[in-house]
Amino acid sequence: MEFFVSLDNAPPLAAPLRFFLTGPLFLGLAGLLLAWTGGEAFASRWLPETLALVHLFTIGFMLQIMMGALIQVLPVVAGVGLRRPMLVARLVHPLLTLGALLLAAGFLGASPLFLRLAVLLLALGVGGFLLGAAAAIAGLASTSPTIRGLKLSLLGLTVTVGLGAALALGLSYGWNLPYPELANLHAAWGLGAWSGVLLAAMAYVVVPMFQLTPGYPARPSWWYPPLLTALLLLWSAAVAAGWPLPIRLAQGGLAAAGAAFAIVTLRLQWRRRRARADATSRYWQAGLLTALAALAMLAAESAWPAIGGHRAWTPLFAVLLISGAFACFIIGMLCKIVPFLAWMHLQRDMRPGMPMPNMNRLLPDRAAQRQLWSHLAALALLAAAAFLPAWLARPAGLMLALAGGWLWWNLFGAARRYRLQAAEMAAHPAASGG
Repeated sequence: MEFFVSLDNAPPLAAPLRFFLTGPLFLGLAGLLLAWTGGEAFASRWLPETLALVHLFTIGFMLQIMMGALIQVLPVVAGVGLRRPMLVARLVHPLLTLGALLLAAGFLGASPLFLRLAVLLLALGVGGFLLGAAAAIAGLASTSPTIRGLKLSLLGLTVTVGLGAALALGLSYGWNLPYPELANLHAAWGLGAWSGVLLAAMAYVVVPMFQLTPGYPARPSWWYPPLLTALLLLWSAAVAAGWPLPIRLAQGGLAAAGAAFAIVTLRLQWRRRRARADATSRYWQAGLLTALAALAMLAAESAWPAIGGHRAWTPLFAVLLISGAFACFIIGMLCKIVPFLAWMHLQRDMRPGMPMPNMNRLLPDRAAQRQLWSHLAALALLAAAAFLPAWLARPAGLMLALAGGWLWWNLFGAARRYRLQAAEMAAHPAASGG
């Protein structure tokens, strides 16, 4: 299976790069918001500060980068791409960015107008992307677990956005909705059927390719994405019918499936051909370990629901799963994908007699390793702040802002070095036949 190997069908680098460079800024903004609000953000999941913080992270950071990755992935993995990827990127990116900012502002200011505008912009941005992606993959056979996972992840994103829009509009118009049940379902679809399935579809290729591991087992890889989707459908049906037991069964099933995927990936990493672990491998190891911890909490709560009533339970779970697992997976892939894409584009533009571009110089592993430690420090402080919010929430926010800013600086540096090297290649005598 190929991934980013041929640029024949790949979009211009500027299409995904704008998403990759924007995401870390939202990570830094989330850290600054936490440093400003302090321990209140850990007091309740329903506080405006908490809602704003979570959506800056999930929409501003996670969705931005995952959307950019899909623009790059679809043509080179599935063999089909968006019809005009640069136009799609130029339209979707500002809608997504402004929509995330307005949503956070709407929560913080209790502004119905901002919430409605945010829903409109996010629906236009994500909906436009989904229509383009659906048109591209319509009729495409699921010839690999990755293609099947990509299709199901788009379904997960559709349901996630629909539930989120209903919740935001319900708050702005004062609708009488079962908010706790719908919010849990919204989070489950977003983190399970959208983020979790897309992560697995990407991991089937990027883990063996970039971390030099053996491939994933074939049969489980085929069934993992539809299993997660089926469990989320069971959860949704149980919410609609008002049946609590199937909800707990679905939660336990999601925890078991996610833990199995994490354990398989850890075993593959132990068998990797590269002796020295780079920043990407260490990011994934940290993400897998925190994912296992979060999934153990989910399994425990599905068996004993009363345990979730502990004050620190929900914030700790969110920190481990979002700031820990998903953030580590995403940043780890960015540290490889951005310099690799730049290197491939430079290779494409080479002329006879030009020196071979060096991928390791575009984003040195030492810089990525240093940024890794800042993120792990932020993660440790965030986890501890779940128990001591008054003391540690602000230091955790400042460290998260530092980690996000550092990530942006590393990625911006890689983009700047790419442009400088591309300019040097354009001016090279070989380019003009010298």
